[in-house]
Amino acid sequence: MTTQETQTQTPELVFPAGFAWGAATSAYQIEGAVAEDGRGTSIWDTFVRQPGRVVNGENADTAIDHYHRYRDDVALMSQLGLGAYRFSISWPRIQPTGGGAVNAKGMDFYSRLVDELLAKGIDPWVTLYHWDLPQALEDAGGWPSRDTAERFAEYAAAVHGALGDRVRNWSTVNEPWCAAFLGYASGEHAPGRREPAASMRAAHHLLLAHGLAVEAMRAQRSDTRIGGCVNLYAISPQTGSEADLDAARRIDGLQNRFFLDALLKGEYPADVLDDLGPMADFARDGDLAVISAPLDMLLINYYSRFTVSGVPGGSASAAAAPTDSGSPWVGSEHVSFVNAGRPVTAMGWEIDDSGLHEILLRLAREYPRVPLVISENGAAFDDVMADDGTVNDSERLAYIEAHLRTCHAAIEAGVPLEGYFAWSLMDNFEWAWGYGKRFGLVHVDYETQRRVPKESALWYADTIRRGGLSGPAE
Repeated sequence: MTTQETQTQTPELVFPAGFAWGAATSAYQIEGAVAEDGRGTSIWDTFVRQPGRVVNGENADTAIDHYHRYRDDVALMSQLGLGAYRFSISWPRIQPTGGGAVNAKGMDFYSRLVDELLAKGIDPWVTLYHWDLPQALEDAGGWPSRDTAERFAEYAAAVHGALGDRVRNWSTVNEPWCAAFLGYASGEHAPGRREPAASMRAAHHLLLAHGLAVEAMRAQRSDTRIGGCVNLYAISPQTGSEADLDAARRIDGLQNRFFLDALLKGEYPADVLDDLGPMADFARDGDLAVISAPLDMLLINYYSRFTVSGVPGGSASAAAAPTDSGSPWVGSEHVSFVNAGRPVTAMGWEIDDSGLHEILLRLAREYPRVPLVISENGAAFDDVMADDGTVNDSERLAYIEAHLRTCHAAIEAGVPLEGYFAWSLMDNFEWAWGYGKRFGLVHVDYETQRRVPKESALWYADTIRRGGLSGPAE
């Protein structure tokens, strides 16, 4: 028997029936049209105009023009065989000042997008908040203000009321860790504040916003599936020293357990509150009961593992900002992040699919059972288009394949994993990094807006078609 025949007969790693195969984007990173059809100003529109905030002073005024090209983009999704598409709603496109009447033209855009997806047999997964807070709400205090959480619930009800008849799967706040600590502690994301105590209030109010939105949406319909969305990391100490073990506990606490315990157990970890000291005074009686309302699913964004040390001297942050910033690790600013020698992406993030396996098993073991979905997973690499117009992104293909194999292994181990969304569908505006970092399955020429599926996209399309992977990697 030849090697080729052996490979052909290798058993497939088949994913369960009904597994959601998708890709994800966010509104601010792809839509453009920031001043069209009544859209209000977001904190990112303000942030990108402040000198030194974004690499090369770039902005997302046009981004990849999805607002005008959405039909072509949906047709491309259909060609790739996507069964699901996760996208976010621009809050200032719906409520230009963060409250009051709905902007009909803004809502109509998303209604048309949903209809286009459904016409192509693609299941729309809506994320209500992916960091584009209306500037008017920031001017009134932003996420450190409790009122913002209450305004969010009203916005969620408005969107859900308009789209809930056609959209079944919803997530509330994308990566509250980033919105709170990169936005209000380190200042590397909008609104660019460096106020540690305020960032802790922001983190709590983002979770409260989630809970209040769940209440508001469930009061409208009983057939909606709603999830929270957290970015999780496997955390390893550099050594077995007491200082490094404490560093791992601290970072795991603020990155992972702070959000998971609140959402799934209705409590904040006592050790994290101790680490925060006086800054831990942010919750009111009853808040955690609202935050921990039962979820229909938990959405997980995973990219890398952190290796940490309690001895200062490493990088200030594992995902160091491209511009000057403070520390997002409130109460644990002394912790340093260490490169453990693994291969890295163009972001400098270490590649470690075993960390995803660790996280999934931990969730199944330590928390109440809830369906899980990988809502973001992907990598930036320095893609180059060849003379023949193709983009060979073999590193990204290998990254996604390794993580999908990990997903399959977790399912085999009993983890209730129901879907996988690659980040990102297309190259786009990468926040403070501007356009220099490409995460897309689809290459975008930012001058012409031409879309070209990369090798990883074609491979992913074939994987979706087959419903699984080839046998175990050599």
